[in-house]
Amino acid sequence: MRFWQVRGGRTGRKTIAGAALTLLMLGAAMGARAADWCGAGLWVDAMVGSYHIHPDKDFEQFNPGLGIECWPSDQWGVTAGGFRNSLRRPSFYGGGVWAPEFLHWGYVRLAAMGGIISGYNYGNWGLGHNHTIGPVAAPIVMVAYKRVGVNFIVIPPIPSDDLPFTVGFQLRVKF
Repeated sequence: MRFWQVRGGRTGRKTIAGAALTLLMLGAAMGARAADWCGAGLWVDAMVGSYHIHPDKDFEQFNPGLGIECWPSDQWGVTAGGFRNSLRRPSFYGGGVWAPEFLHWGYVRLAAMGGIISGYNYGNWGLGHNHTIGPVAAPIVMVAYKRVGVNFIVIPPIPSDDLPFTVGFQLRVKF
């Protein structure tokens, strides 16, 4: 049984919720240090869903998950998290975020994220024994008002998994 499947009301040994809880507990345990290192903001992201642009097949539109964003400066951040992807597989990601000052307009800012993500078939580009870890580069439209916000992440297609352009939606809360 895969760890994201449910059988007979019982879950596998690991769950995405368990991974997210571990991530949040790690963030809480590092609270004082994170507050110093994340001087420009520490955000918790809740992955909500996605929209697929001209899909050739059906994809899951509800993609629950949790992540964090740590901003050492107003223009640079690091992010990590996990969610259930549109192919109904667990995905974990990590990377850097660049949000240059000249792309900020009041409550809206444009950013770019680069890093790695798991849970997709990357074919020859993938890492791991089944090529399910690969690179990701995505533009982000970030909208925030005080301590709440929304991220709109434009994920490029992954042809080896028949995944079209996708827009992911995250809700954000600043701590």
